[in-house]
Amino acid sequence: AAARGGITPWIGMGLGAASAAIVGWLTGVLTLRLRGIFATVMSWFVGLVLLALASALVPVTRGALGLNVRLLFDGAGRRPYLCTLLLIAALIYAALRALTRSRFGLAFRALGENLDAARASGISPGVYRSVNFTVSCGLAGLLGGYYAHFVGVLTPEVMATRHTVEVLALAYIGGRGSLWGGMLASFLVVPIFEYLKPLFEIRLVIYGLLLIAVMIWLPEGIAGLSARLQRRGSSPDPS
Repeated sequence: AAARGGITPWIGMGLGAASAAIVGWLTGVLTLRLRGIFATVMSWFVGLVLLALASALVPVTRGALGLNVRLLFDGAGRRPYLCTLLLIAALIYAALRALTRSRFGLAFRALGENLDAARASGISPGVYRSVNFTVSCGLAGLLGGYYAHFVGVLTPEVMATRHTVEVLALAYIGGRGSLWGGMLASFLVVPIFEYLKPLFEIRLVIYGLLLIAVMIWLPEGIAGLSARLQRRGSSPDPS
């Protein structure tokens, strides 16, 4: 919107978040009758379709050339971007933390622990799955817009599968279901892999091996390791 309509980047980011949230809601509707891995695969297919459309609609998206967009802070260096990103991350963390402590958070945990029991207690998996997709995609759209206004160009490549692998790796390393674990993992892992950027596709191999290692030896991630250490430290000394 900011590239085609000439509106300010901030409004464009908001419209991007709203558009992504709508796509997320529609994806949630498409997966209402699916469970487990089938819902995951369906959402992945939706992403592949969107990637193909963005690449094919050259008159609108310019294809692989991408859309040139205005920089958020023109000529101001990188510090304003970092400070703004940290502020956005803090606000998102606070909002998601409040959400997890609300009745929605309790319902999400119940669905994650035992789907059939949660359904028997009156929790609708379809409704909460739609909420999950809507919120997640909305946040992704907001941050995707921020990234576009940081680099100055928006290409279909940002929806490539390798980025999905990177996000999955961070989620598993931090600990599934943990807000602070995922954030800590991003601060620890992303700088390392940015340093390894000259290795190109070998980075994906490293990501995959790291993800396999975490799933085998640290299935609960950093958050699970921290919880185990806290329990061990608080347990009474048998002597």
